Amino acid sequence: MANIKQTLDSLMELDGALCAAVVDSTSGMMLGSVGTGVDLEIAAAGNTEVVRAKVKTMRALGLNDVIDDMLITLGKQYHIIRPSSRKEGVFIYYVLDKGRANLAMARRKAQDVDKEMNF
Repeated sequence: MANIKQTLDSLMELDGALCAAVVDSTSGMMLGSVGTGVDLEIAAAGNTEVVRAKVKTMRALGLNDVIDDMLITLGKQYHIIRPSSRKEGVFIYYVLDKGRANLAMARRKAQDVDKEMNF
């Protein structure tokens, strides 16, 4: 089992990784962060709203399902939001350089570290 620091360090091993955070979606506060490229405090708070909106929309649609991950594709970056399967109300936020990162590998890496994360 990996702690939050080990989880974040593992995410940064992937080619193209710029930064990552583990976020408490009840408060929008970061539990840990690593890397540079975006203001992670602002990103944590903003993406908390994204997660909340998606959950609210799923409820309104009557979808009885869970979010595996959310992908936001920008011109130069991928932003992956992965709600934790181990801890309700927590998500991984992962930013990658679109020109250098392999999206499939990044999604798999986020999935793998989520399974190993221990809080």
